[in-house]
Amino acid sequence: MEHQVYVPAPASRLREALADPARVARAVPGLQQDAGAAPGTGRLKVRIGSHSITYRGSLRVSPHDDGSYAVDADATEARGTGTVKLALTFRLTATGDGCTVTVTGTASADGRVAELPAEAVQAAGTRLLGRFAEGLGETPGAEPASVFETEVPPPSLAPEREPEREEVEEAVSEPVVEPLPEIFAEAAHARRTMIGRSAEEVDHAPPRGRYAPVPAPQTVAGASTLRWAAPAAALALASAIVVTRALRRRR
Repeated sequence: MEHQVYVPAPASRLREALADPARVARAVPGLQQDAGAAPGTGRLKVRIGSHSITYRGSLRVSPHDDGSYAVDADATEARGTGTVKLALTFRLTATGDGCTVTVTGTASADGRVAELPAEAVQAAGTRLLGRFAEGLGETPGAEPASVFETEVPPPSLAPEREPEREEVEEAVSEPVVEPLPEIFAEAAHARRTMIGRSAEEVDHAPPRGRYAPVPAPQTVAGASTLRWAAPAAALALASAIVVTRALRRRR
């Protein structure tokens, strides 16, 4: 195995981190420390492609005389018998304002990881090493954000907070009156006019506002005159016919 990672941090900061087992443990992404155990001992979930494997093991770092560091790790599947062993060497080289970490060594594994594609296993290993090197270059004391530190809102069933006295006085002294829409104003007027009336009157009351019926067109005034003019004309015609017949008989 051989891999290189550029870290935007000075080499001195990475050397300080590798000399501190607690900072080494914090740099491993996703490592869950066992309570009361030595730093670097715990559980680690590794995602390989679409699969996830959880291992339980430990990680140890020791310096060499040439300035490099030996990183040894061994773990066992949490739900299985597969094992993983790593024997790596970290070399730090100052590069500009940062540092280049060169990782060489060997790795052996069996169990579930041996059944997965080699390309997916190699990609997961290089990704894990890269994040580990970047974690070593973080500023001391800077803890990564955790979901357990996020402020959680109170549940909906929890009792509501009682308002303070100042808030109540402010709400009473300065009421907020918002204008009602036109349709609500009409409904309110209709409701006020129906108060005190019987149920029968309310049921038969004509609708008001925009739902009121359209009144029928007014009748023409001349229609009343024509209604009385027709019988008079008929009577005059009948009288004329009677007079005409009487004159004919006399002749």
